[in-house]
Amino acid sequence: MIPDPERWPSSRGGKGFTEVAKKVHDMGLKFGIHVMRGISTQAFNANTPILDITTGSAYKESRREWRAKDVGIKERACAWMKNGFMSVDTKSGAGKAFLRSLYKQYADWGVDFVKNDCVFGDDLDLAEISYVSEVLTQLNRPILYSLSPGSSASPAMARDVNGLVNMYRVTGDDWDSWKDVSTHFDVARDFAAANMIGAKGLRGKSWPDLDMLPFGWLTDPGSNEGPHRKCNLNLDEQRTQITLWSMAKSPLMFGGDMRRLDEITFKLITNPTLLEINSFSTNNAEFPYITSSLSRHTWTSLSRNQMSKGITDFHALGLTSCKDDNARGWLARTVDDDLEQVCWKEKLSELQVPFCLYKKHHLLESDEELTYNHLYDGKVRLFATERTEFCLGASPHKKLTSKEFKRGSFSPCRREANQMWELNSNGTLTNSYSGLCASINRVKGDTSCTLSLI
Repeated sequence: MIPDPERWPSSRGGKGFTEVAKKVHDMGLKFGIHVMRGISTQAFNANTPILDITTGSAYKESRREWRAKDVGIKERACAWMKNGFMSVDTKSGAGKAFLRSLYKQYADWGVDFVKNDCVFGDDLDLAEISYVSEVLTQLNRPILYSLSPGSSASPAMARDVNGLVNMYRVTGDDWDSWKDVSTHFDVARDFAAANMIGAKGLRGKSWPDLDMLPFGWLTDPGSNEGPHRKCNLNLDEQRTQITLWSMAKSPLMFGGDMRRLDEITFKLITNPTLLEINSFSTNNAEFPYITSSLSRHTWTSLSRNQMSKGITDFHALGLTSCKDDNARGWLARTVDDDLEQVCWKEKLSELQVPFCLYKKHHLLESDEELTYNHLYDGKVRLFATERTEFCLGASPHKKLTSKEFKRGSFSPCRREANQMWELNSNGTLTNSYSGLCASINRVKGDTSCTLSLI
C-alpha cells in the first residue's frame, strides 16, 4: 500500500508517509492512520506479489511465488464496503507474510496508531486481529492498535479481543445528535460492569471506545464534502457527552476540524478536571441499580405504606459479577400449572414480600416457539408481572447504529439475547448477553427522590 502522490506529494520516491509522520512528530504529536480489513480489492484484482520482509523479494513457498489472489478471501469482503476490501487467509504462510509486510511498512513510516476498521462488532475477524496483534508485538516500534466498528459489540465479544488490542469501539458511529449520545450511557454501564475499563491489553491495557467526540467544525455522515458546519449539539449536551466519556475512561478522540477550533470547543476538550478524571480515576461505574418506571411505581406504592411505619428500605435490582457471593440468592417456586416465580430468597423486612419475577410455561407451543426454545435451551425470559408485557433485560438492545439503542431494564418482551436468563443450581441468575448476574440490594432513602445513575 502506498499513499496517492497527488494528494501526498511528499510520498513520492517510495517515502510513503515518512515525511508526514516526521512533521507530526516535530510538533510533539502522534501520527495515526485508518486502515481497513485484510487486502484491497484493487491489489487482489491486480494479483500483486506478496513481499517477504526477510528476503526483500516476493514470498515463495512450496517452490512457487505467492500473490494476492492466493490469500484474499472474496467471500469475506467487508460487508459495508464490498468492492473495497476483503479478509486475508491467516492460516497460510503467504497470508501471514502479507500482514507482516503491511504493518512493518507502517512502522517504517513512523506510524504510532492504527485504527483497523471492518474487523470488529458485526464485522468480527478474530483471526486477523489475533495475527496483527502478534505482528505488532514483534516490531521494534510500539504501535497502538484500535478496532472498529462497534455495532453489536458486547462485553462477551470484547473479552475475546481486549488482550490483543489497546482500544475497541463498542457502539455504532456517533454523530452530533442527542439520540446518538444518549444511548452511550447504557453501553458505558455494561462495559464498566464487565470490568473491561483498563483491562489487560496489547503491551499494557485496553479500553472500550465510545467513538469520537463530534464537536466543533464538522461534515455530515456519508458526505464527500469537507468540514462545513458547526456541531448540532448545544453546549450542555457537549458537556454531558465529554463528561460521560471521561468518567467511562473512553479514549478521547476529537472528531472536529483542528484548523477551525473555536475557544469554547478548545476549553471543553482541554478541561483539566475532565482530563484528570479520564486519566487517573478508578472504580469507574454507573450507580449499580437498574430501575424502570414500572418497578419505581411498584416500589413507590409500597414505600408509602412503609413510610407510615418508619421503613425506608427498598429493593434495588442490580447487576454484578457471577462470582460475587451477593449474586447467589435466587430460587424458583411454582404458582400454578403454567406459572413460576423466580424470587430473591431474602426479605428486607417482615413487612415486605419477597422480590419476585415471573416465568411462564406455554402448554401448547407453536413451531416458532419450539425453534426459539431449542435455540435458548435452559434460558427463559422473566416478566415484571403476570401479564407478560415487560421483560427484564440486562442491557440495551443491540442495533447497528447508536441512536437505535433502547434504554431501560424492563422493556416490551422480545425474543432477544439481552432478555434471556438462566437460573443456575448455585442460586445465580445469569444473563445470556452480558454474562452478568442479577442481585438484590438494600437501598435507603425516601421515595420522593430519584436514584442517581452516575
